[in-house]
Amino acid sequence: MESSGLEPINPLAKPTPVSEIPVDRVKLPPGFKIAVWADNVENAREIIRGTKGTIFVGSRGAGKVYAIVDKGTTRQVKTLATGLSQPNGVEFKDGALYVAESNRIWKMENIEDRLDNPPEPKLIFDKIPHADVPHHHWKPLRFGPDGKLYFAIGAPCNICNVPKGFALITRINADGSGFEAVARGIRNTLDWDWHPVTKELYFTNHGSDWMGDDKPEDILGVVSKGVPNFGFPFCEGGEPHPELGKGHRCSEFAAPAFLLGAHVAPIGTRFYTGSMFPAEYKNRLFSAQKGSWNRTKKVGYRVMMITLGGQTPKYDPFAEGWLENGKMWGRPSYLYQMPDGAFLLSDDYNGCIYRISYSR
Repeated sequence: MESSGLEPINPLAKPTPVSEIPVDRVKLPPGFKIAVWADNVENAREIIRGTKGTIFVGSRGAGKVYAIVDKGTTRQVKTLATGLSQPNGVEFKDGALYVAESNRIWKMENIEDRLDNPPEPKLIFDKIPHADVPHHHWKPLRFGPDGKLYFAIGAPCNICNVPKGFALITRINADGSGFEAVARGIRNTLDWDWHPVTKELYFTNHGSDWMGDDKPEDILGVVSKGVPNFGFPFCEGGEPHPELGKGHRCSEFAAPAFLLGAHVAPIGTRFYTGSMFPAEYKNRLFSAQKGSWNRTKKVGYRVMMITLGGQTPKYDPFAEGWLENGKMWGRPSYLYQMPDGAFLLSDDYNGCIYRISYSR
């Protein structure tokens, strides 16, 4: 496929002003509404809320971390840090903002009291392996129900025999100690969540590029017990790699819980646990899909719902319209459930945050 002309889609050089974001073209189920909640958030990625209501947002290529203060009818965007190495992941615990760069994790303590004068970062963990070639260095960051801080270390390649220390979901204690792997053989995982009932960790993962329009499929995986190996690079989306998979069977590895489609690029992964949406949405998994670049006909650019249970999970659109007639104008990235039950949704292409709500 090297002569296909396909290449990654970069975010806009400047965030799109709210007046120029055609959010009315996004389609949702009856009763749901979407609006631009905040703009001028360049390359907006992972979202987390502080205990005093501040919304913190990471980025990737922009190298910035933001704080958004809700003023009621308007939002004020403050830049807390610049010049960082792909600070995609942000988390919050005990008054501190945690940030994952490509090769380290740090925190700013008492940050909500110092938004205009951020404190010096305190290094938590700096033992993340870092390859010379910049593949999959950006990281999600989440505290789990066990109080440990989870992050992923992506494969340092499109597809290769993975060096030790890569293609993992890992965790540490809040002070940076106790590093351990949670799952292996995972090419590029950018978010996960814990099932509200079973407490199992569900994650989404990007399959390899340059293997065709329809393979391998991106997946939803589940970590039930032990430290499962999901097969990369030998097996992806339930199929062996035509070269690296020789001598292996996919039955050797943990099977996907669900196939999401090739190149849809799932990022935000959240179970809905709020009370704003109708009762049938409770415990559904929402998947924000940034959309394809390595495919001749674009797919993704939407938010999908996965209803687990039974032999075959249901897979339905929730929000779509960022892709029209083969052309994209926005990229849904990360989801965050607000205390009132609404979703915030980042768009790293337009540099904005949407709010999705429901009213009867």
